[in-house]
Amino acid sequence: MVLRTTHAATGTVAGRHDWRLVPAAATVWGGSALGLLWGWWASLLCGITGCVAAMVLWRWWVPRDRERRRWRSAAGALAVCGVLTAWLTAARLHTVEHDGLRVQARDGVDVTLTVVVAQRPRAVHSDGYGGRAGGARSVLVPVDVVAAVSEGERIDSRGRVLLIGPTEDLSGVVVGQRVAVRATLAPSRPHEMTVAVGYVRGPPDAEGEAPWWQRSTESLRLAFREVAGVLDEESAGLLPGLVVGDTSELPSRVEQEFLDAGMSHLTAVSGSNVAIVCGAVLLLARAFRCGPRSSAVLAAVALVGFVAIVGYEPSVLRAGVMGAVGLLALVLGRRGSALPALAVAVCVLGILDPEMAVSMGFVLSVVATAGLVLVAPRWSRALSRRGFPRVAADALVVPTVAFLATAPVIAGMAGEVSLVSIVANLLAAPVVAPVTVLGAVAAVLGPWWRDAAVLVVQVAGPGVDWLVLVARHAAGTPGAVLSWPAGWWGALLAALVVVVLVGGLRYRRTRSVVAVLVVLVLVVTVPTRLFRPGWPPDGWALVACDVGQGDAFVLATGEPGRAVVVDTGPDPLVVDRCLERLDVERVPLVVLSHLHADHVGGLTSVFDGRAVGAVAVGPGRSPRWAWDDVVDTAAARGVPVVELAAGDRLTWSALRLDVLAPDAPGEVTVAAADDVDGSEVNNASVVLRATTAVGRVLLTGDVELEAQASLLASGEDLRAEILKVPHHGSRYTLREFLSAAAPRIAIASVGPDNSYGHPSPMILRVLRSGGALVARTDTDGDTAVVLDEGHPAVVRRGPEPRRRSPGPAVTLRRPARTARPPPTAARWPSGRPGHRARRASSTRRP
Repeated sequence: MVLRTTHAATGTVAGRHDWRLVPAAATVWGGSALGLLWGWWASLLCGITGCVAAMVLWRWWVPRDRERRRWRSAAGALAVCGVLTAWLTAARLHTVEHDGLRVQARDGVDVTLTVVVAQRPRAVHSDGYGGRAGGARSVLVPVDVVAAVSEGERIDSRGRVLLIGPTEDLSGVVVGQRVAVRATLAPSRPHEMTVAVGYVRGPPDAEGEAPWWQRSTESLRLAFREVAGVLDEESAGLLPGLVVGDTSELPSRVEQEFLDAGMSHLTAVSGSNVAIVCGAVLLLARAFRCGPRSSAVLAAVALVGFVAIVGYEPSVLRAGVMGAVGLLALVLGRRGSALPALAVAVCVLGILDPEMAVSMGFVLSVVATAGLVLVAPRWSRALSRRGFPRVAADALVVPTVAFLATAPVIAGMAGEVSLVSIVANLLAAPVVAPVTVLGAVAAVLGPWWRDAAVLVVQVAGPGVDWLVLVARHAAGTPGAVLSWPAGWWGALLAALVVVVLVGGLRYRRTRSVVAVLVVLVLVVTVPTRLFRPGWPPDGWALVACDVGQGDAFVLATGEPGRAVVVDTGPDPLVVDRCLERLDVERVPLVVLSHLHADHVGGLTSVFDGRAVGAVAVGPGRSPRWAWDDVVDTAAARGVPVVELAAGDRLTWSALRLDVLAPDAPGEVTVAAADDVDGSEVNNASVVLRATTAVGRVLLTGDVELEAQASLLASGEDLRAEILKVPHHGSRYTLREFLSAAAPRIAIASVGPDNSYGHPSPMILRVLRSGGALVARTDTDGDTAVVLDEGHPAVVRRGPEPRRRSPGPAVTLRRPARTARPPPTAARWPSGRPGHRARRASSTRRP
């Protein structure tokens, strides 16, 4: 649909385009971007250069006499844009560079600000850790300063400040509302119009209401979120994002999957959404036999309302201005051109808000639109001449061109490229337009006729579910995201690759060379980046999943596709991918050592496509939110929640679990509350001794000094071949506890560059001095323990490419055999590891 709209809007023949406004747009864009990057003087210089070029064009450079008037009008537009860039843009940048708050921010002063909310609050999502739940705990709110006071002195400022504060304090502000806030200033990032960052200290004081239209659109968005809630959690969070760009309820897992799959543009409302909404209105008006002007007026009303509801994001404003230009051309009875409309949008928005020139969303939107206007029609016609149906040609060309056009920008700004973007968007394309139209109808009906809105949402539900499914499978494809050098060099390198690829495929003589190069690249990169040969290793008994700063361990039961999971990490996405890589389809038991977010956050994903027998917990019920989440998640799947205590034993064909701590239920129970001390929760962790094919494994949860001392005093045999280092290698670990365990292999499950100092260098030295081989998930990625020549050995998958450069795909290392004598038969109930002593009657077999 986007491509056909582009064809109709070009108004040109034989592929010709109207380039006359492109120099004016380049002047505005270049002046704004260089002014932000280098200083206000660069904007002034660009504006003057544009004026000089306009004079040359006006006086001397005219292609043909009959086009003199047309090109002189282009010269006039270039001159006007040059003057505005040298005057308005340079002046605004100069004011921002010398703003009073910018100076105060360097000293971190406390101020009282009277501001007007400029944009809707944007949630900041983060993984949970300890007693803090994951999700959106903070929001960002851009505001325009009206007055600023520090220690009774007024500060001269009319700049923009980015407020950062707790969700409960700032999420209720509305665009256009005037509020007073107390904040501590900090310097803003370079190359922005923002003069300072303010960390809010306390809730804002409202000094007036927002304009009625802003209050109306906000209530409409709220009603739409409530109506979308009739779908399941993931689809309910995605639908508002698809329709109006509201991702406040979008689960972080789905958001990351859309990003990895190259589908994140669907939740960042842009030109495609505007085209769908306006196109639907125009088709409806044509069905009622409305004339071109009446149809354009109705579409314009829908456009204004849509932009107001969505918000004033860069890509939305660009698409809105471009759509308005196209509708104006329809009213005037002239066939417009998409290229001049794009140029006008760049000029208008670049003058109004220079910061858009370096906004990733705006740059991607402009580049993608330019590619669809200039390249897509030609490629589509070329495919049609070769026998492709027009619809199929359009469907293939649009995502391909968009990917190739935006790949250099994404590579340079984000340092990564999605390799599955084209296929994912092809699969998603058939349902995007219907879901968007149905969602827009539901959004309009929500405040007035809820039952009808719910019905419309339910009709759109299968399409939303399909998009979630496509994104999940695309993001889960090995090598879906390719790491790339960030910055200018990375962007230029990606652009060079695109040019070579497209240019080589265009000519017959070079196609074979390009094909050979592509095959060579695949042969070199696929084995190491995509398939990771040797993973999972044969005969693995234990795998520590790389879930970042958290724990997730998988224990083989001796039956293919069946494993016990101990803790689930902070993020559902990563633990789900770890289990998929291990081909785990049945989980007889999920053990949650304690209820901190970095151990229970990924629980929901364990149920995705897998049969789960039970969820086991210790006596702890704190924090309350985590306990409630565990109970609700298990109840929704019909899975029981059972409690473990010291002395319990569970067995499978090649696995036995003995619970060493905590004590019997009721004796160490941690109350269901959110304010319980973190050490108390950690010390109530379930401690397991797993008897496996590779020896004994001591899984310690996050036990700290008190619980470790209790285990030592209990007289339990703590010796184990493999030790899960307590509390991610925290320095609050007893040397005597490590000596009692005397492991051959010690595994620390930690996140890269974490701020907690885990694992402690002192603890690592103690372990290594005792002869243990130390494995770390932050540097080794998923880590498996296998039996090699009768001894436990470590197989490292390597970290994910997106986090850091991967090393060898798989490495095999064994600890020194002299570190510890092999286990004797007396240590194993039936003579050797892996044999079960007895089967617990409560064990489920899903």
